[in-house]
Amino acid sequence: MTKIAIVTGANRGLGRNTALSIARQGGDVIVAYRGNEAQAEEVVAEIRALGRNAVALQLDMTQVAAFPAFVETLRVALRDTWGRDTFDHLVNNAGHGEFALIAETTEAQFDGLFDVHVKGVFFLVQALLPIIADGGRIINFSSGLTRVSYPGFAAYSAAKAAVEMLTVYMAREFGARGITANTVAPGAIETDFGGGLVRDDADVNAQFAAMTALGRVGLPDDIGPMVASLLRDDNRWVTAQRIEVSGGQTI
Repeated sequence: MTKIAIVTGANRGLGRNTALSIARQGGDVIVAYRGNEAQAEEVVAEIRALGRNAVALQLDMTQVAAFPAFVETLRVALRDTWGRDTFDHLVNNAGHGEFALIAETTEAQFDGLFDVHVKGVFFLVQALLPIIADGGRIINFSSGLTRVSYPGFAAYSAAKAAVEMLTVYMAREFGARGITANTVAPGAIETDFGGGLVRDDADVNAQFAAMTALGRVGLPDDIGPMVASLLRDDNRWVTAQRIEVSGGQTI
């Protein structure tokens, strides 16, 4: 049976790359996006061009009260597109960054980060538990910045550290159903994340490259295929792990 994955924030960046990597590996994808429907539909078209099936569904990770409605929309999509009542894999990628020193971080910035990266992930998983198939997979995105410090990312890194601990509890509590839960922690990546800081600021790019054993910052193609590989059946015994994909950042 074809495996179905939900990837949040799949309309751009690492989410898009992950969705396409899953399709190239033979999986179908539900492309969850917050606001840019046109981008999401482009990803759906790319996935279908690869011979796989996909649908785009709107999802705002900050709107927990809307999660039950999302689940009902998802149920309809699963029945209409795949003739199924469950899906197999959830990749919690959606998120944003804030670049601000502790002394300058606002309460709104702090709350925004925790709403998306922690509260949203917690309650989305809770809402989806009844329809994730036994033996399924959950992958939560973290960051290489939970193991190294870079001034300006304190609140973001704290949120991602919370996600890592939450993932351990997911692995423990869902293990009886054969559901694994792991964290993938990318290092510095050239995307539009954080306003494109690593991609567009040559000094920041050079600083992270100098911190990395392989001598450069990462690209989306360094991350998406690895996430897709973690969803394969031969990785069924991996759970409760933090897997860093950083090219050896500050080792």
